[in-house]
Amino acid sequence: MAVSGRKLSDIHGSASLGSAEDFDNSCEPCLFVGQHVGAHGFCVECQEYLCKNCFECHKKTKATRNHQLLDKDNVGKHATTSKDSDECTEKCSVHKKEIIKFFCHTHKALGCNDCVILDHRTCNIDYIPDKCADIGDSEEYMDIMKKLKEKMKEAEDVLKKAEVRDKDIDKCHAGIIKEILNFRKEINERLDQLQQNIQKDADKKKSDDKKIIQKVVDECANISTEVKKLQSSLQANKNARQNGQLYINIKRAECKINAYAVKKADEHLAKSDMQYSFERNADLEKMLSKRDTFGKLNLSSSLVVPTKKKIYKEKYTLTYKEDIDIRTKSDKSNCSITGCAVLSSNKLVLADKNNRKLKVVDIRSKAVFEEKVLNSQPWGIAVMPRDHIAITNPDERAIYLMSTSGQLSEVKKIPVKGRCMGITYHQDHLCVVCQGPYSVLVLDTQGNVQNTISLNNDIFNNPQHIVVSEDSRHIYISDNGSHHCIVSITLQGDVSAVYKHKELSAPQGMVMLDDGSLLVCCWYGTIHHISGDLKQGQIMIDGLSYPRSICYSHHHDEVYIGCLGDQLKVYSIK
Repeated sequence: MAVSGRKLSDIHGSASLGSAEDFDNSCEPCLFVGQHVGAHGFCVECQEYLCKNCFECHKKTKATRNHQLLDKDNVGKHATTSKDSDECTEKCSVHKKEIIKFFCHTHKALGCNDCVILDHRTCNIDYIPDKCADIGDSEEYMDIMKKLKEKMKEAEDVLKKAEVRDKDIDKCHAGIIKEILNFRKEINERLDQLQQNIQKDADKKKSDDKKIIQKVVDECANISTEVKKLQSSLQANKNARQNGQLYINIKRAECKINAYAVKKADEHLAKSDMQYSFERNADLEKMLSKRDTFGKLNLSSSLVVPTKKKIYKEKYTLTYKEDIDIRTKSDKSNCSITGCAVLSSNKLVLADKNNRKLKVVDIRSKAVFEEKVLNSQPWGIAVMPRDHIAITNPDERAIYLMSTSGQLSEVKKIPVKGRCMGITYHQDHLCVVCQGPYSVLVLDTQGNVQNTISLNNDIFNNPQHIVVSEDSRHIYISDNGSHHCIVSITLQGDVSAVYKHKELSAPQGMVMLDDGSLLVCCWYGTIHHISGDLKQGQIMIDGLSYPRSICYSHHHDEVYIGCLGDQLKVYSIK
């Protein structure tokens, strides 16, 4: 909560002045008004510690100028000369002329004689002069001082968090503004490109029509010249009364009139008579009329810099960072990570097929901190809302829903037809690729099959992993059979694109990046980056030892690769 008129650093400074480590005693007049200031001296008559300002003021004020004052060098002497006083001097806030002398245990209230008579006659009352003797040495005093110190420490901790959060807010805002400007720039560049394309079409249409008209003009001009020559010749024959020659030229003119292609020229002209106009894209116009067309702010419970959205980036870079040892003492075989997923900003969950285990890895400590032994070999993993995950077990022909809040625990077992392999969660549904028969099952979060997409065609030979595009229009499947390819299908099961590459050998796990492109790991050691339309691709990494699964952390900008082996590979991505 913001404090009007004061900066966080000012509040922190005020709070730290009250720490017992800063000074031995506080100025009591200042303390009365809620300010913690170190003592500079002591007044023997008032029996009060004074700060420097109050000390000097004490010397000038008529009522106190004759008091005995001890400066900071002699302030310790009052301990031997001062006497304990049980006298109460503070005025009652209700009855201004009365002195506070009582404490009501029933109402936890301080009061004067009038307060007790009017409001606390039947209560459990302490008479303060009788109860305050040696209270400075009591456990109650020590306890309240300890609690105050703890409360001050709590306030300092919260203030430090507030300062960090204040910086995070500025950083988040700067990141958002940068992304907005970048997105606007990308949109402008794309619109410029589209505008140039349609202008080129308009220019080409104009040029083609101009050529047709010029051809017609040339043809008509030639015909006109020939006709004028005939007219002149016939007129000359008539004037010279050369009837024989006139007859011959008339017959020649009749033949030439039929031969002149005026009608054909007119037909050519008709081809250019088609009007053309610019028709606005209705979908784009409708989209631009909506408030959230450009984008919107996504709010979350934690302050996280928003994930970057990019138009297809042709070249990412993967840089090796480290290995995380995922072998545990109870493992009986080499690890084989067929599935991996980002559980939270600092946790990964792995499916270790060979050891029949699920393993949870802490990214910060770089270690497995939880594992759960299963009855059969797991394969794929999908992270779901409400701290749930879905695990496929091909041999059991079942999907297990599990809770990750606390320790891993089974919530539900969902039997399916076929050996369920890869699995992904998308828009409140689970999509699972199965073998025997080859198909994709679409289930709701309760395990009810909503759709079955058949993969019965010549392309699929051993489908294993699955990814769904953000707009749900494309389902990507890696096929580890003889064809060695990545296939994109529609929700109706129609093949929309196929990606093949000579180095794309035995494709395994896939992950989709922010721009809709894919990272695919291959059994024989390569990582491929493939565009969402499956038209472009390149090798990003070579020489890995049998990679099987891959996942991507937006929070850390890191890619994690599970292999046949005891090391989880970590790469930074840019």
